[in-house]
Amino acid sequence: MNYDHALDLALQRLHDEGRYRTFIDIEREKGAFPKAVWNRPDGGKQDITVWCGNDYLGMGQHPAVLSAMHEALDAVGAGSGGTRNISGTTAYHKRLEAELADLHGKEEALVFSSAYIANDATLSTLHKLFPGLIIYSDELNHASMIEGIKRNGGAKRIFRHNDTAHLRELIAADDPAAPKLIAFESVYSMDGDFGPITEICDIAQEFNALTYLDEVHAVGMYGPRGAGIAEKIGEMGRIDIFNGTLGKAFGVFGGYIAASAKMVDAIRSYAPGFIFTTSIPPAIAAGAAASIAFLKGPGGVALREKQQLHAKTLKLRLKALGMPIIDHGSHIVPVVIGDPVHTKALSDMLLAEFGIYVQPINFPTVPRGTERLRFTPSPVHDPKEIDHLVRSMDALWARCALNRAEASA
Repeated sequence: MNYDHALDLALQRLHDEGRYRTFIDIEREKGAFPKAVWNRPDGGKQDITVWCGNDYLGMGQHPAVLSAMHEALDAVGAGSGGTRNISGTTAYHKRLEAELADLHGKEEALVFSSAYIANDATLSTLHKLFPGLIIYSDELNHASMIEGIKRNGGAKRIFRHNDTAHLRELIAADDPAAPKLIAFESVYSMDGDFGPITEICDIAQEFNALTYLDEVHAVGMYGPRGAGIAEKIGEMGRIDIFNGTLGKAFGVFGGYIAASAKMVDAIRSYAPGFIFTTSIPPAIAAGAAASIAFLKGPGGVALREKQQLHAKTLKLRLKALGMPIIDHGSHIVPVVIGDPVHTKALSDMLLAEFGIYVQPINFPTVPRGTERLRFTPSPVHDPKEIDHLVRSMDALWARCALNRAEASA
């Protein structure tokens, strides 16, 4: 086999479909987020504003986070030195897990190198703990959840997105004595819609099923202390296992689960994805713990309120221009373009002409025909930057519409 030729064909397919992914080389400016510098392919530099980041609250540059990281780095150095079982557990890891357990009202928490690994490792391990387990998964669950459920090796059922009637139909058809778990998300990141947490918990209670809730795009963002949607609606006590990230609203790096002490002990004892992975650096753990602690308090409340205001403002202004946005009331602002080539072109023009960086979102992240630009306004995007974005979108939208009309004439 000509391996290079096979690689060329695979990559060319992406180019032909207009969904080849280009990595934009940027340098975030300390203390100036969302400002950054784009290192252009031609060797030049251009000032830009980041509009697609997952550092939803700007905590990646917060003084409390940076101070904690500097202190830990100076105290113990860079890496952790091993897996959690072999020299890689420090006071910083324990403090972080205590903050997370407290955040979600659980007995224990367990930190992984990413939320992807946390989902994959946990969901793939549960079948070992509960022989005969059936997992019921929302069809739009994140790839990490899907991968973990596949590798689980046990029975699985896929229910239509947010369709609790379909979920109930599936679960009622199975053996009442079989162990069961329902896996779903609180905020689905591409459309920005919410999972029906209360209704799913009701079904879980009726059929004696465990609940597994991915709050990756909600932790830090919702609830009085930033624990997520389950906290906001008063349902934290009905969730058996929480999954979350330290790399989005908390602004650092890593992922975790929070659950009962027995559940966490079993996962840490059986999950290869945890057992055989070097633990996150102590400085990262220190920064994440500081971020969580800050967002639990009044400062976090103020940031969440400002973020929601900016998201609502951007949605209202884009709607007023007649743009096809998806609005489910979350902090995510998707503008559906519906074609990968046009989405990439619009993204490129926003960057080159207006200094606005928003990455195109194409298949397989979203279904074909729903390609989009996904804006993530933060509390540190000021009104002038919002106005510049809206005016830039308006100008390019009209231009692209004219170009498409001329092409079809």
